[in-house]
Amino acid sequence: MAAAALVPVGAAASPAALRSLRAQRLAWAGVRLQLPEGTLLIDPLVNPATWGKALPDRLVPVNDVLGESHVLITHIHSDHFDAGAVAAALGKGGSLAYPAGLQPMPLPAAARARPSALWEPQLLGDFTATPVPASDGYGDTQVSWVVTAGGRRIFHGGDTQWHGHWWRIGRQFGPFDAAFLPINGATFGWREPVSGQPGVLTPEQAVAAAAILGARTLVPIHYGINGMDKYVEVDDPLGRLRHAARDRTVAVQVVEPGAWLIWPT
Repeated sequence: MAAAALVPVGAAASPAALRSLRAQRLAWAGVRLQLPEGTLLIDPLVNPATWGKALPDRLVPVNDVLGESHVLITHIHSDHFDAGAVAAALGKGGSLAYPAGLQPMPLPAAARARPSALWEPQLLGDFTATPVPASDGYGDTQVSWVVTAGGRRIFHGGDTQWHGHWWRIGRQFGPFDAAFLPINGATFGWREPVSGQPGVLTPEQAVAAAAILGARTLVPIHYGINGMDKYVEVDDPLGRLRHAARDRTVAVQVVEPGAWLIWPT
């Protein structure tokens, strides 16, 4: 299988390249991965109209990318595929990688489309990004991403719900320096009949996923929505996450939008 050929973290990196990756949390589910000469964004969000006043996150600009730039999206719901953010990041060129079978539009004129099949590594400059299985709360096409760069490996879970692929992902790619996982356990009311069941990982499920993946630290994403009738988060997602993490001995690092991750030592 193609992904099996992926080089283990740091195995082929020169000493100068080791541990050169920086990771910044953006708004909502967004993450910026920064190398000295390249930038990779995952699910960047800058459009204030997407959630309006329901989302208190600072919308971190992404038009200041350094070097060669690339964007990954987990799926094409508007809070994960923000066409304005993609245009800002890829206005001078670069790649937009997305799950095979989707057609995110509009695509910036200078950008290269990279439809990506599950388990097939995408070489994006000095980043290697592999789409792995996820499960969307409405059954739409969605992937998670495994990214290796600068002597680090991270997992990004979009807004997946619980599924049975964690063990295979962990065996094939783990351990991870960090897992960026959704935690709000949201229930949706936009499609009838309403299920009343979480369509996103709950805090406890995020901790379980991080443990199975072998994540050295869990960074919570995709939480903080308030005041919506048809999108309701669990109460106190961060408190529940910390409580569950104590029971599983999983390290949690809460990173505010705009702040940079401190890598576990």
